Amino acid sequence: MTETVGNLEVCMAQKANMEAIFQSVADGILTVDNELRVTNINGAAAAMLGWAPRDAIGRPVGDVVPGKLWDVAPLLEESRRGEEGARERENILVRAGGEEVRAILGMNRLVDRSGETAGAVLILRDITHLRELETRLEDRGSLHSLVGRSHRMQEIYTLIDQVAPTDSTVLIQGESGTGKELIADAIHRSSRRQGAPFVKVNCSALSEGLLESELFGHVRGAFTGATHDRKGRFEMADGGTVFLDEIGDLTERIQVKLLRVLQEREIERVGDTRAIPIDTRILAATHQPLKQRVEEGAFRHDLYYRLNVIPLHVPALRERMEDVPDLARVFLDEIGRRMGKPVKRISPDALRALMDHSWPGNVRELRNAIEHAVVKCRGSVLMVEDLPPELVAATARLSPGGGTVWGLVAPWKGPRDEGRAIRDALEKTGWHRGKAAEALGIDRTTLWRKMKKLGIQR
Repeated sequence: MTETVGNLEVCMAQKANMEAIFQSVADGILTVDNELRVTNINGAAAAMLGWAPRDAIGRPVGDVVPGKLWDVAPLLEESRRGEEGARERENILVRAGGEEVRAILGMNRLVDRSGETAGAVLILRDITHLRELETRLEDRGSLHSLVGRSHRMQEIYTLIDQVAPTDSTVLIQGESGTGKELIADAIHRSSRRQGAPFVKVNCSALSEGLLESELFGHVRGAFTGATHDRKGRFEMADGGTVFLDEIGDLTERIQVKLLRVLQEREIERVGDTRAIPIDTRILAATHQPLKQRVEEGAFRHDLYYRLNVIPLHVPALRERMEDVPDLARVFLDEIGRRMGKPVKRISPDALRALMDHSWPGNVRELRNAIEHAVVKCRGSVLMVEDLPPELVAATARLSPGGGTVWGLVAPWKGPRDEGRAIRDALEKTGWHRGKAAEALGIDRTTLWRKMKKLGIQR
């Protein structure tokens, strides 16, 4: 009897030790029975998932651990049956309160003393902060000649990374001055064709006859003045890339010839009937709403769909104002070096004036404004009075005050000023927390805490 009591005490002590270990592990641990219902959950898992342990136990695992990328239950069932063994996968879990958690999930079969399946165990490792840190580290401030750290520019960099290794045709659309040619250049320089020619053609700068000869070339005697055979831009770009800018201005006849190039990958020189095969990637750009021109009958629908394999929209500068400081500094350095002027930085007032302008001419207008200012600047600091007259006049109409401007965080004098600055940033970004945080110069977690503290909600 004494021996039995002693064994029982040992078992109880072992159980207590195992429970202590179970609860002290930093990773979340959750067990399920053969019906995939939660039988136990440690504190780390309960906190990660937003459940009280007593509420989670007995519920289907899919309710307690809802996966956004993939359902947990089917793979846990595979592990319970021993089909896959131990495995790890990354998933996005949705907490009981609706917040998302990035986690690595590992799972394996549980067996009883007789070796029979008794359920499965699920291990959860929270990597949310790790992924956020990786995202911040991966955010690029530039790509080749493109500049900008905004969310919109990060999307463009990612798309360029995806399309550059392919030979797919890309249609780049956006307002004049947004940098469509720079994007085409970045695609070419990121591609396997980077060592071959990058040939640019402005389709709106030439008459139909000249453009046809420029694109496709001509043979001797094709027209008056054609004294010898001449290669066109498509042949010149063999193995490389042709960039057709302002493609919306093509005439009907050139559209037909370009359609053949896209379909057959061959051209005919003007005055010749011989087909010449080409190995050329085509990138096209326009500031015009090309789909609308198709609907109006001004642009061939079949050519539009051949060009629009990969659409890429370039945002206007007013849609990514947080990039203005970086762009302005790049232009200041480039233009200052070219002119031999030692202008080292931009004053806060001048930068505020740049941020308050709507930039209808986009990046091109900003560059011209910086060049104007560098020419006028007499010292090492670019001042507000050095800027173009329209920016100076607009600055004079603004009332002075604290708070924040895009890319610059002025000292907040108290919760009221801080709340006003945060709300202003949120409203300017359409209540996009990531963009607002970038504009305020703080991370998203800090912004969320401040919003909660100050009671700011949409």
